[in-house]
Amino acid sequence: MLLKDQRAIVTGGGRGIGRAIALRFAREGAAVLVAARTAAEVDAVAGEIRAAGGRAASICADVSLPAGCETIYRAAVEHFGGVDLLVNNAGMLGPVAPVEGISPEEWDAVLAANLKSAFLMARLVLPGMLERRQGVILNISSVAAKMAFGLNSAYAASKAGLVALTRTLAAETGTRGVRVNALCPGPVPETQMSREIGEGLSRAFGVPPSEILEGAKKGILQGRAQTAEEIAAAALFLCSEQASAITGQALNVDGGMAFF
Repeated sequence: MLLKDQRAIVTGGGRGIGRAIALRFAREGAAVLVAARTAAEVDAVAGEIRAAGGRAASICADVSLPAGCETIYRAAVEHFGGVDLLVNNAGMLGPVAPVEGISPEEWDAVLAANLKSAFLMARLVLPGMLERRQGVILNISSVAAKMAFGLNSAYAASKAGLVALTRTLAAETGTRGVRVNALCPGPVPETQMSREIGEGLSRAFGVPPSEILEGAKKGILQGRAQTAEEIAAAALFLCSEQASAITGQALNVDGGMAFF
């Protein structure tokens, strides 16, 4: 088992990519705290893990708020005694609109959910990781951080900021036993966020959501979208000792969509 005896937090773990990561980590031996804002979803994922013989707990909290992050961290310490792995996956799409159509409040909400949350969680788990000289933080960014797409400025800015935060944290902790990386997924149609993107672009351009996805596929070398399981497999690799020499990186899991 690649994560035997590791203690993990997965934010946004109630569905989509977060759920896939939580289940994959548990299968590989990690005790997983599944965190998100919807109690029914995180309880269901934790229940799946326990039914399969794994260790899991769930917590309902809002990662955009300092108090919510503190609630998550305290729950991990209470259930497992500490945190070895942190996956900052929670996030939101925000408005599918041009810059002039986005309110300051909408902008702040997206940055809080997608970027501030990772800062808040990292500052909580790092003291313990640094004391033990062991730990991994994985931030789930997006191919939108690296490519130019219209109508998603708040989301893209937050995800690009997440890549910059990843590199800074890696620089600060690299000689002290902690690794920090990011994943940049391409389109994952099974997730709610991808459906929201498709619906938003459909309204903006007056074409069916299916045409939006087919258009996106044309810009992918593999000619297809990605799956949540493929993202989870990459997350497992980066959080395991198989990636012991990898830190400060933003790995594209996008079928050949972006090239840096």
